[in-house]
Amino acid sequence: MTTAAEILVAGKSGEGEALVLTAPISFWGGVDPKTGRIADVRHPQHGETISGRVLFLPGTIGSSSASAVLLELVHGGHAPAALVLHEPDAILLLGLIVAREMGLETPMAVRLQRSAFEAYRGSTVKVSDDGAVTLAA
Repeated sequence: MTTAAEILVAGKSGEGEALVLTAPISFWGGVDPKTGRIADVRHPQHGETISGRVLFLPGTIGSSSASAVLLELVHGGHAPAALVLHEPDAILLLGLIVAREMGLETPMAVRLQRSAFEAYRGSTVKVSDDGAVTLAA
């Protein structure tokens, strides 16, 4: 199964186990930038790691520091392999843009209908540099 997604921020194509979040998340305080673990104890996926996974985000809870946390994740090697968002979040995505401007290798960020997220749960997913989201064999 392959779905064409809208590219929000171009980057390196990525492949990894899908982590489909069931609730929006705040990166500031919600994700540990040193490990990539979901640190928010109230989040349904508390304790899961986003590092190296294809992260499906149903939404984000705003904080102007979300971009800094994502930048730290990229810099520290704990970023997701790719980000799949239901809605663009300019503050969060700014972290990828700044990382790229700093010469860091950044993951792709694409937009996909939220109704498509469940089809990828528990699977290995590839996000290609043309924005295609594919179940990997």
